Amino acid sequence: MIVIDANLLIFSYNSGSAYHTQARAWLENTLSGVDVVGIPWQAVSAFLRVMTNPKLPSERFSLLQAAQIVDLWLAHPNIQVLTPGDRYWTVFRQMVVEGKAAGPLVSDAEIAALTIEFGGVLHTADRDFARFPGLRWVNPLS
Repeated sequence: MIVIDANLLIFSYNSGSAYHTQARAWLENTLSGVDVVGIPWQAVSAFLRVMTNPKLPSERFSLLQAAQIVDLWLAHPNIQVLTPGDRYWTVFRQMVVEGKAAGPLVSDAEIAALTIEFGGVLHTADRDFARFPGLRWVNPLS
């Protein structure tokens, strides 16, 4: 399973990002592929939070536009929304403690825990994920 981090979703729709073109091509290819793609709710909410922020210096979306983009992702037959299961707390606790994930890094620990729980590989451009033991991750933009 390919698990998508929020930064790739944001780069794909933020035309002001230096990674926009590459991220958009990667996302379109990934969503139209046959592999199962996991999207954590945390990544969806981060996309909505960032891409509707009126302080964003480049392109931003109305709430309706952003919600419609999420609808398009979720309509793909290979998409699975990732929600915590029975092992989540055990894995999440390990990510927080062993990954020394305090403050803003707790959100990364959540996504790392979901990725591990679902047996996926996290696709992200955020190197902070290297801190989490047992997490398989790749940067598709490098």
